[in-house]
Amino acid sequence: MPRGDKSSYSSRQKRKAAHIEKGYEKRGVSKKTAAKRAWATVNKQEGGGTKTGSGRKKTASRKKTAAKKGARKTTRTKSARKKSATQRARRR
Repeated sequence: MPRGDKSSYSSRQKRKAAHIEKGYEKRGVSKKTAAKRAWATVNKQEGGGTKTGSGRKKTASRKKTAAKKGARKTTRTKSARKKSATQRARRR
């Protein structure tokens, strides 16, 4: 597959890029630049061409579960720190 080949994109992504390209051309951007920007926008939104296999984007959910696994550190409240400080003072 040569560089710049759009065969891996779905028909919906191709339509989306064409629509975005028309919008850039209306604003006065050259056709070549409009096409580049349109495909860059599609790549940013969709993550590139379509890839086979169900459940491809699991990275976001994995990040969430990793955050849940790391137990939250329990910090003592202000009043608990104050009590421990007064108790230490009494012991002296």
